[in-house]
Amino acid sequence: MTTGDIDVGDIPHSSDVPAPQTRDRVVIRFAGDSGDGMQLTGDRFTSETATFGNDLSTLPNFPAEIRAPAGTLPGVSSFQLHFANYDIVTPGDRPDVLVAMNPAALKANIGDLPAGGILIVNTDEFTKRNLTKIGYDADPLEDGSLEPYQVHPVAMATLTRGALEETGLSKKDAERAKNMFALGLLSWMYHRPSEGTERFLREKFAKRPELAEANILAFRAGHAYGETTESFAVTYEVAPAKLQPGTYRQITGNTALAYGIVAAGRVTGLPVFLGSYPITPASDILHELSKHKAFNVTTFQAEDEIAGVGAALGASFGGSLGVTTTSGPGVALKSETIGLAVALELPLLIVDVQRGGPSTGLPTKTEQADLLQAMFGRNGEAPLPIIAPRSPGDCFDAAIEAARIAVTYRTPVILLSDGALANGSEPWKVPDASALGTVDPNFATEPNAPDGSDEFWPYLRDADTLARPWAVPGTPGLEHRIGGLEKADGRGSISYEPDNHDRMVRLRAEKIGGIRVPDAEVDDPSGDADVLVVGWGSTFGPIVAGARRVRGMGHKIATLHLRNLNPFPANLGELLRSYRTVLVPEMNLGQLVMLLRARYLVDAQSYTKVSGLPFKAEELQDVFLGYLDGSHPSSGERGPAPQGVDE
Repeated sequence: MTTGDIDVGDIPHSSDVPAPQTRDRVVIRFAGDSGDGMQLTGDRFTSETATFGNDLSTLPNFPAEIRAPAGTLPGVSSFQLHFANYDIVTPGDRPDVLVAMNPAALKANIGDLPAGGILIVNTDEFTKRNLTKIGYDADPLEDGSLEPYQVHPVAMATLTRGALEETGLSKKDAERAKNMFALGLLSWMYHRPSEGTERFLREKFAKRPELAEANILAFRAGHAYGETTESFAVTYEVAPAKLQPGTYRQITGNTALAYGIVAAGRVTGLPVFLGSYPITPASDILHELSKHKAFNVTTFQAEDEIAGVGAALGASFGGSLGVTTTSGPGVALKSETIGLAVALELPLLIVDVQRGGPSTGLPTKTEQADLLQAMFGRNGEAPLPIIAPRSPGDCFDAAIEAARIAVTYRTPVILLSDGALANGSEPWKVPDASALGTVDPNFATEPNAPDGSDEFWPYLRDADTLARPWAVPGTPGLEHRIGGLEKADGRGSISYEPDNHDRMVRLRAEKIGGIRVPDAEVDDPSGDADVLVVGWGSTFGPIVAGARRVRGMGHKIATLHLRNLNPFPANLGELLRSYRTVLVPEMNLGQLVMLLRARYLVDAQSYTKVSGLPFKAEELQDVFLGYLDGSHPSSGERGPAPQGVDE
C-alpha cells in the first residue's frame, strides 16, 4: 500500500524501532562558522534538557570578532553541553557527539572526539574551496582519516532547502535555518522535548512569522530525518537527575549575577544603581539589569569605564547601592575611582568578569589572572574585600554576599567572576526570597560627636566593624566634607598630619582584615589524605571532577575551595599546614599560590594554565596522580575516567 511517493510498508512501526540505549551522561558539541547559529542551537538544546530535568553544565566558545572570515579556523564557534542523570560539575572534557557544520569546525574540534565517538557532518560545506581554505589536501570524508569515528554525513543545507521549498524563502534565507535542522536531529536522537523550542522560535520571530514557521519546519525536518533515515538506527536516553526538591531554571553566571544584584537591593532595602560601560564578557549583566526597573534598579550606560564607576560611586554617596560591571581592562581604568571609594569608605560593588589578557588579550576566552590586580591594583595602601563565585548559580549568592560586606563595612568590594562562569550555565534552584535575610544600611540620622555637641563626625567608627557612619546628603545637621584627600580620624577634616595618616591607613586595613567570613571547609572523605588541592573561582568544577576520578581509582585526596580571597578565612593557615602537599591549580601563572606562600609560609605548589579554556578533569586527574605518587605531574598520557565516575 502506498500514499503518494512514500511506501508505508517501509516506515518502521513502533514495535520495530529499537528501544533507546540508556546513558548516565552525554557530552554534545555543536561547532560551525560564527554565522551558523551554534550558540543559539546549543542554548535551545540546553533549555530543553533543563526542562527534561537533567543536571547540566555548558561551555560556549566563540570568536572575539563580530564576524570572522567565513569558513576559517578563527571563525569557528562552538557550544558544548554535558548533561546527566546525576550531579555533575563540569561541561565535560571531550564530546561524545560532535556536530561539525563545515570543514573548519571539523578541523578545529576533531582532536577532542574520542575514538568511537559520533560525528555528524554537514556535507554541503565540504567543497574543494572550503577544504583548501583551512589546509585540507584531501576531503576527510573520503580519505579514511575519520575511520575511528561513527561518521554520519548529512546534507543539512540541501535537506533544509527542500523542507522550506514551498515557503517562498530565498535559497540563502532557507539555508540559514540549517542549525534548526541539526537541533531537530539531535533532539530526536536524545529524546529532548520540542514544544519549548517551537514556542521560543515563534516569540523570537514574532514580527517575522514567516521566519518563525521556516525555522520550525527546519527543526521538524531534522527530527523527521532522524526518524526515517537508516543512518541513525539508535537513539539514546538520559534519565532526569535526582535533584533536591524545588523550582529550577537554567541560568548563566551573568544572569545569576544580575539577579543577585537585584536581590541585594531587596536585602539591603537600597535602590540599585548600575554605572557601566559595555565590555565582553560582562555586558550581559547590564543588559539583564536594564529589564528590572520595577525592582528599583537604575542602569546607566556611560560613555566610558571611568564615567561608569564614577556614577556608581556618586550613587553610593547619595544612599544607593552603587554597582559597576566590567572586565580586566576596565578595572585598570576604574582603579583611581576604586581607590577613592576606599578613601571615602563607601559601599561599592565592582564586578570583574575576567578574560584573557593582557591588554585586549582574548576578549571571549576565560582566564582568572586579575587576582593580583584586584588585591593590589591601586596606588597607596588601599585594601578591599575580594569574593569569587565557584559556579554560574553561585554568582547569585556571591553578589548578595558582596553587597552585605560592602554595606556592613562601608567598603568597595571586588567580585571576581570569569568568562567560563559568565557564559556557562547550569540548573539553578530558585531560592525562597524570604530566606535571603536583611542587611540594615543603618544610615546616620543625627549628630554623633563624642562630646555631645551638635557636630557630625563622618569618621567616627563602629566599635565592632570599624565602619564609619553613612550619611545621606541633605540630612539636616549631617553636612560633612567628602573627597580623596586624607581625613582626620573622627572629625573628617582634611589632615596632612603624619601620625593621623599612619593611623587612618592602619584602621582601613584593620577594618578589611576584620571582616567576618565563613571558615574554609575541606572535602577529605577519608580524613587522612596527604595532598590538599586548593582552588578558587571556576576551577571548582574541574578540581572536584578530577578529585572524584582519582578517588574512584582508590586514592585519597582532599580539596578546599576559596570564595573569600581577601580577607582569607581565619582557619585557612591551620588547614594548609595540616597537609603534606598543597597544590593550587589556577588559570594564571600562580597568583593565589603566591599569596598563600607569602601569607602562611607554606610550600604550596602551582599548576597553571593560560590557554583561554578551562581545565579538563582528565588533565587535573593526571596532575593529582603525579603528586600522589611523587612523580612530576607534567609527564604521562592522560587516561579515561574510571567507569561510573562523574565529571
